[in-house]
Amino acid sequence: MNDRTGRKPPAPQTKKNRKPPLRLRAAGPIVPSSNIQGNALMVVIAIMAFLACITLGGVSMVRATAHSWQSQISREITIQIKPDDRLDMNQALEKAKNIALSYVGTKSGTIMDEAATARLLEPWLGTGLDINELPVPRLVIITIDENNPPDFSAMRAQLKAEIPQATLDDHRTWVDRLVSMARTTVAIGVGLLGLVFSAMVLTVVFATRGALAGNHHIVEVLHFVGAEGSFIANEFQKHFLKISLKGSAAGSLLAAASFALAGFWQSRSLATPQSDQATALFGTFSVDYLGYAGIFATMIVIAFLTTLTARITVIRTIYEIDRVRSDPARSDGTAG
Repeated sequence: MNDRTGRKPPAPQTKKNRKPPLRLRAAGPIVPSSNIQGNALMVVIAIMAFLACITLGGVSMVRATAHSWQSQISREITIQIKPDDRLDMNQALEKAKNIALSYVGTKSGTIMDEAATARLLEPWLGTGLDINELPVPRLVIITIDENNPPDFSAMRAQLKAEIPQATLDDHRTWVDRLVSMARTTVAIGVGLLGLVFSAMVLTVVFATRGALAGNHHIVEVLHFVGAEGSFIANEFQKHFLKISLKGSAAGSLLAAASFALAGFWQSRSLATPQSDQATALFGTFSVDYLGYAGIFATMIVIAFLTTLTARITVIRTIYEIDRVRSDPARSDGTAG
């Protein structure tokens, strides 16, 4: 049927002649989300995160052990009395104990009897010793107040005056050595962490430049048509942030699992020579909530350093592209 103008009305659309709606294709990322370089970099970051967390945990354990040793040593002093034919040893031990306890800052005193002294010498001289037949010094152990120690100089002088065979050892030499060892261990650990982070930054720089080299033409075209350098840097930043988070999380979780397994082994092998020796040297392998917080912080720091390094590298590369473009002599290859 025709309308008043003489034209035929448009035929109604059916399913056969209806055109499909226009669909926009999602834009792909500038940097491929998964490639060989990205997987290799993820493995490297995981290894470095594992080493960093292990180093951090090791430093914490050594510091805690050194602090425990220092606290145990600084709580006690030792009075040593050498044997002498003209000396009544038992009377001298009791007198030395009373002299020490007369000073403010001392708490209690214990005289090492012959059986305890023989047990101390068993690893070197064996069992069945007769202490009276050997010129073995006898010991008096005095417990002191760490916060308010006694006057060691006055105590040492009085002991020397009343018992010439007695010597006082306040263990200050051992304490100083332990403090020095703890500081040295912390310095070494901080140095190792610095080396790990430096190697990681250099690795990310080379990986970012490799990714830029593979996508240099895309970056150059986008930049020439008006894309801001910050936009391109953000794309690379997102790419390397995902890689660094995955790698650092894997390495940190592996380090946390290692500490958990070591602590479980130590708890299951108590009172064995291996466990006792490990405990004496390194303390307990258990990591408290502060240790796990340090592992998490290390993971975040690694991810942040990786992302920041990638961004700076991309921005510097774009700056070099702009500098070459603005220099006709360099852009046409006639420079130099």
